[in-house]
Amino acid sequence: MSNAVVYLIPSLLDEKGSAALPAYLLDAVKDCQVFFTENERSARRFLKGLWKEMVIDQYEWFTIHKAEQEVQTAFRQKLKEGKHVGIISEAGCPGIADPGQLLVGVAQEMNVTVKPLVGPSSILLALMASGMNGQHFQFMGYLPIDNQERVKAIRELEAESQKRNCTQVFIETPYRNNQLMETLVKTCKQSTRICVAADLTGENEWIKTKTIAEWKN
Repeated sequence: MSNAVVYLIPSLLDEKGSAALPAYLLDAVKDCQVFFTENERSARRFLKGLWKEMVIDQYEWFTIHKAEQEVQTAFRQKLKEGKHVGIISEAGCPGIADPGQLLVGVAQEMNVTVKPLVGPSSILLALMASGMNGQHFQFMGYLPIDNQERVKAIRELEAESQKRNCTQVFIETPYRNNQLMETLVKTCKQSTRICVAADLTGENEWIKTKTIAEWKN
C-alpha cells in the first residue's frame, strides 16, 4: 500500500497559458501509470503537449465524471496494486472547484501518499490581482441560475462581505457572464467593489476592480 502515490496534476486555464505550468509537472506525469481524468480526450492532448514522446496507450485511463461508486472502486483497486496515479481535471487544479476531491478522500482513507502540485488556479489568481481582502475570503462556486434566487444570494453575500470584511469569490460560465454582470450592477450598492477576471494566464487576460458606480459607466 505504501508504494501507491496520487499526484494532483494542474492543467491549463487557457490553451496558450502553458507558461503558468511549472517544469516539475513533467516529472510527476512520467512517474504515473494510471490517470483518472475529468475529460480523457482533453487530458490526453494536454499531456502530449507536456511530453511529446509520451505513448498515450501505454497508460490506463478512467473518467471521473462525478466519481460514482464504480470509479471509486476502480481507484481503490489501483491503489491496492501500488500504482502511481495522476488526477487531472478539465482546467486548473483537481479538487478545487473541479472533480477529484472524492478520489483524494479515498486515498486519504487508505493512507496513501497524496502529492498536490503547483499550478494555475483561477480562484487564487483572481483574488491575488483583485486588491481585495486575501486574509479573509470564501469561495461560493456558481450562483443560482434562477434570477430571483440569484438576486437573493448576491444580496446575502454583499451583506456578509460588508459585515465581516470578507471577499466573496464566485465563478460563471462564459455564456452567462453578461447576465451575471447586469444582475450585479442592478443589485449591489454603488460603493461595492466588483473584480472581473477573465482569460487568466492567456494572451487576453483581463482583470479589473471597480465599484458598481464605476462599472455602470
